[in-house]
Amino acid sequence: MVDDERRRRRDHEESLGDMVERKAARRMRKLREDERPVWFWFGMFGLVGWTVAIPTLIGVAIGIWLDRAFPGKVSWTLNLLIVGVILGCINAWYWVKKELHRD
Repeated sequence: MVDDERRRRRDHEESLGDMVERKAARRMRKLREDERPVWFWFGMFGLVGWTVAIPTLIGVAIGIWLDRAFPGKVSWTLNLLIVGVILGCINAWYWVKKELHRD
């Protein structure tokens, strides 16, 4: 009975060790190859586009509202358009950097 328990434990440890070894080998192979498919880059292109477009459109919408509510010499639409583009570019840079340095 004790021998059966020891045998089961040893088999379990071997299978766990094999599993860890397979995962480590797969990770090492991935790190060596590190080639991303074309679809990944299409998705990244879309992500960058939306992360720039959304803040820009929000800035324009708020700017139009401010120009109508508080007319003056300063064009809020133009200023917030520029702010939206800058924020969108910073956001896109963050996502691209995060994706390229992902483990």
